[in-house]
Amino acid sequence: MANFREEKDTMGIVRVPENAHYGAQTQRAVENIAIGDLKMPRDFIRALALIKAAAAEVNRRLGLLDPERSEAIAAAAREVLEGRWDDQFLVGVFQTGSGTSSNMNINEVIASRANEMLTGRKGGKAPVHPNDHVNLGQSSNDAVPSAIHIAALQSIRSRLVPALHRLQEALSAKAEAFADVRKIGRTHLQDAVPMTLGQEFSGYARQVELGIERLASIEPRLAELALGGTAVGTGVNAHPEFAAAAIAWIARATGIDFRKARNHFEAQAARDAAVEASGTLKTVAVSLAKIANDVRWLGSGPRCGIGEIRLPSLQPGSSIMPGKVNPVIPEAVLQVAAQVAGSDTTITLCGQGGNFELNTMMPLIAHHLLQSIGLLADAAVALADKCITGIAANREACAALIERSLALVTGLVPRIGYDRAAEVALNAYATGRTVREVLLEEKLLPKEDIDALLTS
Repeated sequence: MANFREEKDTMGIVRVPENAHYGAQTQRAVENIAIGDLKMPRDFIRALALIKAAAAEVNRRLGLLDPERSEAIAAAAREVLEGRWDDQFLVGVFQTGSGTSSNMNINEVIASRANEMLTGRKGGKAPVHPNDHVNLGQSSNDAVPSAIHIAALQSIRSRLVPALHRLQEALSAKAEAFADVRKIGRTHLQDAVPMTLGQEFSGYARQVELGIERLASIEPRLAELALGGTAVGTGVNAHPEFAAAAIAWIARATGIDFRKARNHFEAQAARDAAVEASGTLKTVAVSLAKIANDVRWLGSGPRCGIGEIRLPSLQPGSSIMPGKVNPVIPEAVLQVAAQVAGSDTTITLCGQGGNFELNTMMPLIAHHLLQSIGLLADAAVALADKCITGIAANREACAALIERSLALVTGLVPRIGYDRAAEVALNAYATGRTVREVLLEEKLLPKEDIDALLTS
């Protein structure tokens, strides 16, 4: 049977597990708001820990914290950053909309661990108090939105952008490898004019490249941090130099040019930067969906589909049809894209939850924004490594489909005119012959001219 200790907060006595580093406020949140099993993202928790470490150091420099407390808080925060106390963060996504429960969760864990370092006893509020010392110069209302921005921008830079570069390089390599593979283009799901498979893949590579550029364009807004605004943006109870110094510390620690928000009232009342970032992630998701969908269609078959490319075989595709192999990676990517698009809708609705001086749907924004970044990064790597890299061109199928296409008559228009070319196409369609066969039979052009026009 678990042992408990009694802790007091402003609402009375709470029984907390004896081995817990969290305290009364976290316990209340866990007991009273047990909605679903989604926990706050670890990247978000670590971003909060970074803020706490910065605050401890800066408050010491400003003479607001003694060195002993400051060093203990910073050391405990570093342990959280390392993931040592991940099991102590039990607060769910569906909590108070400011994220106060999560902020107090980390305040209590850090205070408890700091106290253990200083006295040998975990928990409690002395000598390190979760509010007076760990949360000094901060409010949930500025720390939580700052943590969202820090976690999102770090994740985009460290995970998503490298993953997209990997995919872009894989697609570019195929564009080069397939540069001489002629195939039929398609518009409206109908035959269009010839092109090369390399040109088609170059379009996909450019989509991903543009996604990387779009992600770079949102960095300036995500780099603005609300830290220092405290309760409503006025900075009450924070030292005038705290915000600039703490954010400079975070910038040095992360290597990212984080800076103080130009307007703290916007930075706390609105979550527009998160909504913008989510929209950009949705655009990237749509690009990946386009690529994944095209690839699975181009590889459809193997005998009765388009079959212009061969996809890597990863696993049996049917529990009833022996020998069937499915395009599992493209289909997984399509599902990721659907999830990211749904998350964007959720974040859009959350963005509208900014009433007066505070948005009160921040935990859900954090969950969906960071989930989308992670999913897209994983999807891009899987698509690159387990699909695109292993694609082979079916040159015979590409050549055969071009030869059968009625759209070849487009190249004849400058020589025989639009109407005559249309008659050739209709004749070929009605008789089941190829355009080449009709042209040769009707002797509309010399054979060498026909060959040149149909292969250009």
